[in-house]
Amino acid sequence: MQDRSLSRRTVLASATVVAASATGVVGATATPAVAHRRDDRLKKIISRMSIEAKIGQLFVPYFYGTSATSPSQFDQDRNLRELGVRTVAELIAKYHIGGVIYFSGWANNIHNPRQVAELTNGVQRASLALPTPVPSLISIDQEHGANVRIGSGATQLPGAMALGAGRSPSDARSAGRISGTELAALGIHQNFAPVADVNVNPANPIINVRSFGADPREVGRMVAAQVTGYRQAGVVACAKHFPGHGDTGEDSHTGLPVITHTREEWDRIDAPPFKAAIAAGVDSIMTAHLQVPALDPSNEPATLSPRILQGVLREELGFDGVIVTDALNMAGVRTKYGDDRVPVLALKAGVDQLLFPPDIDVAYNGVLAAVRGGEITEKRLDESVLRVLRLKDKAGLLSGSPYVSPKEVDRVVGARGHRLAAARIAERTTTLLVNRHETLPLRRWQKKLLVVGANPAFPTDDTRTTVPELAKAFDELGYSTTHVATGRTPDAAKIDEAVAAARGRDAVVVTTDNVGATSAQRTLVSRLLATGVPVVHLAVRNPYDIAHLGDVPASLVSYCWTEVELRAAARVIAGRVEPRGKLPVPVQRADDPTEVLFPSGHGLSYDG
Repeated sequence: MQDRSLSRRTVLASATVVAASATGVVGATATPAVAHRRDDRLKKIISRMSIEAKIGQLFVPYFYGTSATSPSQFDQDRNLRELGVRTVAELIAKYHIGGVIYFSGWANNIHNPRQVAELTNGVQRASLALPTPVPSLISIDQEHGANVRIGSGATQLPGAMALGAGRSPSDARSAGRISGTELAALGIHQNFAPVADVNVNPANPIINVRSFGADPREVGRMVAAQVTGYRQAGVVACAKHFPGHGDTGEDSHTGLPVITHTREEWDRIDAPPFKAAIAAGVDSIMTAHLQVPALDPSNEPATLSPRILQGVLREELGFDGVIVTDALNMAGVRTKYGDDRVPVLALKAGVDQLLFPPDIDVAYNGVLAAVRGGEITEKRLDESVLRVLRLKDKAGLLSGSPYVSPKEVDRVVGARGHRLAAARIAERTTTLLVNRHETLPLRRWQKKLLVVGANPAFPTDDTRTTVPELAKAFDELGYSTTHVATGRTPDAAKIDEAVAAARGRDAVVVTTDNVGATSAQRTLVSRLLATGVPVVHLAVRNPYDIAHLGDVPASLVSYCWTEVELRAAARVIAGRVEPRGKLPVPVQRADDPTEVLFPSGHGLSYDG
């Protein structure tokens, strides 16, 4: 605990103090007259809505299945058990839902681009069948890197910390534009990205590599660039998690973190990226389920705090776009109030969209009771509905067809040009931390490689894992590669197997993932070093791993283990491209976290 505290304070103290000014607000490109005419048109739609329909416009629930009307029986049963309906079409009809969120994996919403397009069209048919027909605003968490929902068939791009290492706002903007273009082709017009949190706590269990880095100014530049890229693609970006989740040692999925920054520290560290996002015209901002006593001494979670959302975000920072909650099923927002009260208090605090309620019936009827009882006025309800409709209008959903074309999906999603651009961006992010005795790039004669180590599965495809995929990338570059997946917690037998496999190899590439002081991964690396075979270390997630690994001759960071980042790392190790990434966070010594081992901005190249 003491080491973690010292490490946090070291990074916090070294954070850059330059803040981007918040000079713009949502809709800044529209003149007052145009905005007034737009609002008049949208208010006419609102005037035709019942109270029930208005409330429904504010909810963004999850659901199960790959089809809007005919999911598998398994998914129908899950929907019935958890949502009280069999399909998302029934969910939309019952609660007048204004938007839904897609998930891969557990929710089984995403298999491939064609299927997603068909699901989208089914969702929109259900929405247009409502008494007041308004298209759905379909949302997703497609941050890329470690947090990605659409995998197979779509372009995979470097995540936030990788882009932070690339130090190129142009690349960040291009990544946002490519991602947004593919999402729009699938009919998904709200992406809960980019992450605007400044990761000044190396032990942060929830943000970490999802952040662009530890420098508020650099994070702000990247956030603004991504917002611009998404806007260019016609997709609603969402800066998250306000008022800042970068200095937490607790996961808000499982608890209620406390940010101990003073007001001065918040202004200096946490606020600049959100100001930059607002200046860039961000359309929505997501709240964080955490306490910030310096901003609200009552210690209400930020999601439920009028002082933070109305006082700071709206009045001080001038944001008039949509405020969306983080998922309401998370423990951080459920510690003090019941699931019927949380959405009511969120709306009273200034929220507009209610994301992922754990029980849609309880949440919806809780808000309905609050409106009927006068606790929430219809005028307050109309304010949020108007903001949501503005988003739908900006996304083109109210002025044209909300349906998507399968041919356009085939043309756009995973397009060759997008994939090539993603590969080039990734190559500019791989960071070389250590290169003693010019271990890298590999020599021409070093053709027999062993790839061993941590083996996390791809974020959206657990049939593909890190070690064999990295070995495959080397094979495609002309190497003869064997591999041994030892995992994050290798036992003695697996370590012995890896050491035996290193014999006769020209070099070993060992992957690590979240190495700690007592991690068996340290033993694996140490034993491999003792073989005398040249060892190249690749941290496939955290740049902080190197602090625990001693005297490795070469060490790189890819910031994630998706295909695009692994292939870029292989090309750097092979010398096909120069390492160009620079650390976007400082790395402290493991034995003395008050001392910096590698400062932010560190990154070696092959040409000196």
